[in-house]
Amino acid sequence: MVERYVISIDQGTLSTRCILFDQQGRLVSVAQREHEQYYAKPGWAEHDPTEIWSHLRRTVVPRALEGAGVGPDRITAIGIANQRETTVVWDRRTGVPVCHAITWQDTRTSGYVERLRRTTGDDFFLERCGLSPTTYFSAPRLRWLFDHVEGLRARAERGEVLFGTMESWLIWNLTGGPDGGLHLTDATNASRTML
Repeated sequence: MVERYVISIDQGTLSTRCILFDQQGRLVSVAQREHEQYYAKPGWAEHDPTEIWSHLRRTVVPRALEGAGVGPDRITAIGIANQRETTVVWDRRTGVPVCHAITWQDTRTSGYVERLRRTTGDDFFLERCGLSPTTYFSAPRLRWLFDHVEGLRARAERGEVLFGTMESWLIWNLTGGPDGGLHLTDATNASRTML
């Protein structure tokens, strides 16, 4: 019988890690690579989603497979743990992000969030999405992007861009990207967007 493996991708704030497990659940190999942190202004925290995807595809997964001495044909499944609230928007035809990902640490939307809490109140949001507005969640950042990236709102209305947190970005790329990639998330990640 051919031994099969499961890949666990941990896409974190500072790095991306790939852990390979065998059929008995034993850790077989690990590879990790850090990515750049961008702080363009006070309170801003960003990542380059293209860099993260490149590291995963070209370095992290190949090194983990090499460490175990196996090829991709021996992988049965891939699981992803990720920065749940980090916001990525990309062109659905080209796969090019419209800008850097805005991370869960970013506080640029604090003024907007405070206005929402003051004018609309927490109860409105709690009843609809189960969360009170904070800078931590994706929806205020998505609104900020619509207001500050020229033409983005119109592109979104035409269906030209996709939005997701880091696992959506990685899944879309892992399943084909512009050539039929799947735009997916799971309920636990979706529940952290405020959408």
